[in-house]
Parts: sequence; C-alpha cells; structure tokens
Amino acid sequence: MEQIVNKSLLNATCDANDDAIAVINPATEQVVAYIPSISSSEILKLVEKSKQAQKLWQQKTAAERSKVLETWYQLMMDNADDLARIMTLEQGKPLAESKGEVNYGASFLKWFAEEGKRTYGEVIPEPASSKRIMTIRQPVGVAAAITPWNFPIAMITRKAAPALAAGCSFMVKPANQTPLSAYATAELAYQAGLPRDLLIVVNNHSSVAVGDIFCTHDDIKKLSFTGSTEVGRHLIKQSAETIKRTSMELGGNAPFIVFDDANIDDAVEGAIASKFRNAGQTCVCANRFYVQDAVYDEFVEKFTQAVAKLKVGDGLEEGVTIGPLVDSRAKESVMGYISTAIEQGAKVAMGGQGLDGLFVEPTVLTDVTQDMDIVQTELFGPVAPIVRFSDDQELVEKANDTIYGLASYFYTGSIPRAFHIAEQLEYGMVGINEGLISTEVAPFGGVKQSGFGREGAKQGIDEYLNIKYMCFGGL
Repeated sequence: MEQIVNKSLLNATCDANDDAIAVINPATEQVVAYIPSISSSEILKLVEKSKQAQKLWQQKTAAERSKVLETWYQLMMDNADDLARIMTLEQGKPLAESKGEVNYGASFLKWFAEEGKRTYGEVIPEPASSKRIMTIRQPVGVAAAITPWNFPIAMITRKAAPALAAGCSFMVKPANQTPLSAYATAELAYQAGLPRDLLIVVNNHSSVAVGDIFCTHDDIKKLSFTGSTEVGRHLIKQSAETIKRTSMELGGNAPFIVFDDANIDDAVEGAIASKFRNAGQTCVCANRFYVQDAVYDEFVEKFTQAVAKLKVGDGLEEGVTIGPLVDSRAKESVMGYISTAIEQGAKVAMGGQGLDGLFVEPTVLTDVTQDMDIVQTELFGPVAPIVRFSDDQELVEKANDTIYGLASYFYTGSIPRAFHIAEQLEYGMVGINEGLISTEVAPFGGVKQSGFGREGAKQGIDEYLNIKYMCFGGL
C-alpha cells in the first residue's frame, strides 16, 4: 500500500493486533491494511467533541464554510488517482469506475459549497399591523451517518457536504470492508482546514454498537443511513426513542423496461451501463428487465453480445470492466439466485458460472417470469434476468409489484408513452432513455420501503436544517 498511494492519506492505518480490523482486497483476498477499532466509550467521548466543535462551526459565515468545502473539493481532485487506487484495492471495482466515483463524490463538495450560501429564510405577511413574522433556518446540530461499501467515497460526501455547509458537525461510520476511502477522504478535509472534531470517522468490529450510539444519543440530532431496508427499519425504531431526525436511502429493485418503439441499440447501451456498473452492486442498478414481445429477441441477442465483451478481473488491470463481488457471502447469494432461477425454469443465455475467488461471470437469463425469486428480490451482482411482456398496463403492474421504490428505467420512442409510464411508475427516480441518472444536481431518493429524504440538489441541505419561526410583537 505504501508504494502505491500517498502515505499521508492513510494516517488512520495501524499495525496488526487482536483488536484491529483487517481490510481485504476482494480481487486477491489478501489483507491490504489494518485500521483500529474504536471502543464504544471512546465514541461517546467523540460525540461530545463533535458537539462542542459544532457550536463554533455554526458561528462561521456561510462563505467561510464554503471556502473550506471548495478547498476540500480541489484537494480531492488533486489526489484523485490515489483515492481511486485506494478504493479499487479495498472495494474491487475497476479503476476507471473508482476515478468516476471520486469525481462524483467531489462534486457534492463543490455543489453544497454554493448551496450553503442559499439557506434563505422568509418574511411572512403579518396577521396584524403590530406584528412582524419571519423564519430563519439553522443547523440541526451533530449529524451522524452510516454508509455502505459499494460507494465508499460518494456516500460519505453526499451526506457530509450538506451537513457541514449547513453548519452541522458530522460523524460517519463507514463499512468495515471499505474504511480506507473514508479515512483518506477525511484526511483531505483536514488538510483543507476543517477541524478534526467536525468530521469524525469511527469504526468498530460491531456495526451494531456504533448504530446503537448514533440512534440513541441525545446529542446526535440527525441520522442518515444508506443500506438495506431491513437495517433501515431497525435504525428507525431505535431513533424513535429520541425523536431523532432521520433520512433513509434503502434497498431497491429497479425495473429496466424496453418498449417496442425503443431504439434497441440505445437501450442495450443503457442496460449495460445500469446493470453492470460496480459488478451490479448498486442500489439503483437495473435488477429485472422487462422487454416487449416485438423486440424481445432482438434485445436479447444484442444485449448478450454486449455482455460477452465485458472483461472480468482485478480492477487494477487495464481493460477490466467487471471486478469481484465484495465478499464470499455476496458471491454465495448471487450464485444461489442463479441456481434457483434455473430450477424455476429460467434459461442461461450466457454466463451463469462462478469463477475463482470472488468473481462471477456476467450472466443473462431468459424465459424469466414475474413469480421467480430472482425478480422479487434486490439482486447485488452481475446478473440480468429478462421478462417478456405484452401491453403497457401489464408492464406497469409488474414493475410496481415490489415493496421497493428507488430507481426505474425505460426506453421508448414515444413522448406520450414516456409521460404516461413515468407518472405511473412508483419510484423516486425514473431514467427515461437513460441508464445513468445519478448527479449532484438532482434529488436522489426513493419512495415506499426504499426510504425517505433526498440527497443532492437543493433539497439535500434541507435534511440538516431546522426552520425557526420568529414573531415580533408590539410594533
């Protein structure tokens, strides 16, 4: 590791010991580094430090906070190659994708550096001549976040940037699989001038122990979580005791729909980008494909040909487009879904095999039906199950037949159909003739059991602000 990246970005690593957390490269299954496990008692002390730092930070002007975020953004861009390499080493995604994530993650710093200057209040027409009414927006206080392993930088900056811009302090528990990206990104924030007690990264062998503190501590006023719906339900219940503000970006089961009037070549390109990015390990990637009868065979043929060109391997190797799954449990889960689908009648158009280590062949399944397990669950892997459909109303019912409502995609050449279908899909985000929809300028989030709250866009900073109403009388 020391020979590959700037050592100053990895100050949080430690020597191997009984209490250290081992960080594993999923491509080689070898230890990359060790990080310290922070005890619950120490985390409690850090909450107090975060609280005191926040009181000083909120007194800074929006412009002063903005300047620090802008500097942090520039440092991330200056160190993009090192950050990307760290990410690939601990997470496994191809280096080109890691570089893309660094740029995406940094974009939130730049965006919210500006949005922090626009947290306007209001002057409200008074109900009586002797009164004046106005509102201001103030930071909620200490904000905490629990972030996943699949986007270890972007899922932090998408939360930290609006929190810090609003005047909050920020504590984050990154996934134990990918803590190095978090520590390296935080180190650049400190170099940008952010006080260390304002941005605190904590890891513990027990994610539950950290979650308990974040949910139940009175001084933590806001919790943001990205992860599974199952864990999200638990965190919401825990947070209810302190009436804590929460935002949840939870599981997804995104439909990717190809209508008979779509440009099939464009649909194939969008499907590849949506499904196989990060080896299919994203909450917004296409999980189940619905293709209309008239174009089913053409789409399957062209899609399978495109999938066959994907190269599986270590993300540091040139030309690799599909990296490993994150760990053995992930691989076992994906292979289990493939096996069950075949038992239930699906046909393998290509792939379908597990490879050495944590790798899985990019897989296309045909003759898939709505009732199969692989259609009804969130599938984190490079597997594309394709369902045939006939009419639009049938399609909408199938696409909405899930507890999830995060992202959805469809391709059509008809403007009336585009509006009609987009309005009927029960999802927080809809990609219309587009397979990549994530951007800092648009609100990211879901409906139903995919969660609530929005990240990015102008709405993202609202999650970290309270509205205070002030009534002046006797005028």
